[in-house]
Amino acid sequence: MLLDVAAVVQMQFETVERWHQPDRENRYSGLMALICDQHHDNFSLWHEEDLARDPQSSDVEIAAVKRRIDKLNQSRNDRIEQIDDWIAQEVQRRNIVVRADARVNTESPGSAVDRLSIMALRLYHLEEQRRRTDVGVDHVVSLNQKIAVCEAQHLRLSQALAALLDEIERGTCRHECFRQFKMYNDKTLNPYLYRAASHPQTS
Repeated sequence: MLLDVAAVVQMQFETVERWHQPDRENRYSGLMALICDQHHDNFSLWHEEDLARDPQSSDVEIAAVKRRIDKLNQSRNDRIEQIDDWIAQEVQRRNIVVRADARVNTESPGSAVDRLSIMALRLYHLEEQRRRTDVGVDHVVSLNQKIAVCEAQHLRLSQALAALLDEIERGTCRHECFRQFKMYNDKTLNPYLYRAASHPQTS
């Protein structure tokens, strides 16, 4: 198989649990190490996004958080593309013949892996909220409903990814590496960056 989706899911759930302790080690190798790094970007983003909404934070602190979020998002998107590049190289290495009538999926495997990562984080934090002792019954009932929906969505997404990878391996779906070409961090494409570069501030 091109990618063991069950192993990816297991890794994502296991690391979310472990990373909330001091242990932030990436214990994987090869493609799984890359997927783990991408998952860690989402893990870090999740907590930075929470911090960005802290009403006690100063404007200076929020600005610093937003810059960290920007860097993490760039890394996350780069790694999504790297996952898809790895699959493309594996398709080529295996000499998989793509049928002339092969369809193209609207989402790449790398993007689906990213969504599974976010779902694992969401389920962990919803469960964390459900364990709170300072909330009422209505809060718990609402969380039970949200968790049930997320679990069903997570299962369907993992099944859909496994089916997509199977189609790619059989040549009935053409694997596409979708390039996002993020412009906001590109010094040649973001007007604020290239204007600042051409007109540096002097003291």
